[in-house]
Amino acid sequence: MDKFYGSIAIIGRPNAGKSSLFNRFCKQRIAITSEIAGTTRDVKKATISLQNLPFLLLDTGGLESKDALFQNVSKHSLQTGENADLILYLVDGKTAPQAIDKEIFYSLERKNPNIFLVVNKIDNDREKQNAWEFMEFGAKQMFFVSVSHNRGILELENAILSALKNDALEQFFNQETQEDLEEGLEFSQEDCEDSTQQAQEELINIGIIGRVNVGKSSLLNALLKGERAIVSPIAGTTIDPVDEKGEIKGQLVNFVDTAGIRKRGKIEGLEKFALQRTREVLGRTDIALLVLDASAPFVELDEKIAGLIDEYKLGVIVVLNKWDIAHKDFKGILEDFKLRFKFLEYAPILTISAKNGRHIQKLEEEILKVYRNFAFRIPTAKLNAILKEATKHHPLPSDHGKIVKIYYATQFEIKPPQIALIMNRPKSLHFSYKRYLVNFLREHFDFSGTRILFIARGKNDFEEEES
Repeated sequence: MDKFYGSIAIIGRPNAGKSSLFNRFCKQRIAITSEIAGTTRDVKKATISLQNLPFLLLDTGGLESKDALFQNVSKHSLQTGENADLILYLVDGKTAPQAIDKEIFYSLERKNPNIFLVVNKIDNDREKQNAWEFMEFGAKQMFFVSVSHNRGILELENAILSALKNDALEQFFNQETQEDLEEGLEFSQEDCEDSTQQAQEELINIGIIGRVNVGKSSLLNALLKGERAIVSPIAGTTIDPVDEKGEIKGQLVNFVDTAGIRKRGKIEGLEKFALQRTREVLGRTDIALLVLDASAPFVELDEKIAGLIDEYKLGVIVVLNKWDIAHKDFKGILEDFKLRFKFLEYAPILTISAKNGRHIQKLEEEILKVYRNFAFRIPTAKLNAILKEATKHHPLPSDHGKIVKIYYATQFEIKPPQIALIMNRPKSLHFSYKRYLVNFLREHFDFSGTRILFIARGKNDFEEEES
């Protein structure tokens, strides 16, 4: 990704929690966290997504002047903050305000007024009451968070989006869009072939998820054509996620057999750690294979696990395993599935038996197909032509008599496909009309196995909408 809505620099003295906040925004452990001051020295960069929008995040070294090395680290960190679109100045809320923090904060604020004071390690309301003494910084915007407990992070994300709502957003959409609109509306098979070729050059990360003892490890072995994961009738045998690389028709893939997920009351010891690791795995997964046990009725826990797919916006294939001992016919199980998993109506469903190899080859083909859909980019001119046709067939409803228009659209991201609608009244885009547009797109493109995310926005207002 080479376009960003803005850059965000995390600045602060050692042990304020900068790298932990960096990892929290990245949804994975990229920066090493340690109680040893000065662990981070170089500026680490990462592309993050806040409410489906791309930002460049910068994790800087701690501001400390011990020796020549740390003086250079501090100098580099300050320069990074001065050049960023937004500074998050992090302080340790467990200690009283430090004079050195105020001095650094004021110095940064003079050179870059777009700065937030973020008071970290505020784990509960009692600590928050004691932390109000940080008001003496005079910061225009101050936030109390606990990175380790994910407390206050959503509020901070919303404030970041609001602060970076400027002319750069308009340029982000306009650069490519106007050029593409002038190219005409032709669309050929080459577009699909280009997308396929690009996908083959990448490694597809496939997470195998489901509750305990549904056959995830057996499925992994069947896909890899060998005994690569331990299979046992004892529920919860797999603790750590198992990464295994392989190939499907020349395409490099990485399968991750995640630890089985139990009900909360039954999570003990290592399995509690396994649940945490499973979420970490999904943060770096492209396609999720949701494994359901066809030999027994679905349960509430199946729905909760499936909800992780929606949370992480993954491509998905539903795998009905143990089909050789299914408790109902396909029609009956499909009816049960539609009742419980309405939010996965776009997902392909396969019946397999990992034990005897039923439909494993078909599953492999579906993985490649869903990934192509997940990574597919619609040419802007073609996208606008389709949406123009959609609005012609079914005009946008007015907003209390006021006309609502879509000026143009552009797909600004893939994995999953994310489309921006530039409108005169973005808040007037009703969810039912948005669903109509999604279905209209699905009639023209094969987006099975992947969501389509919409963002409606105007020149002076932004509002995320997703389907």
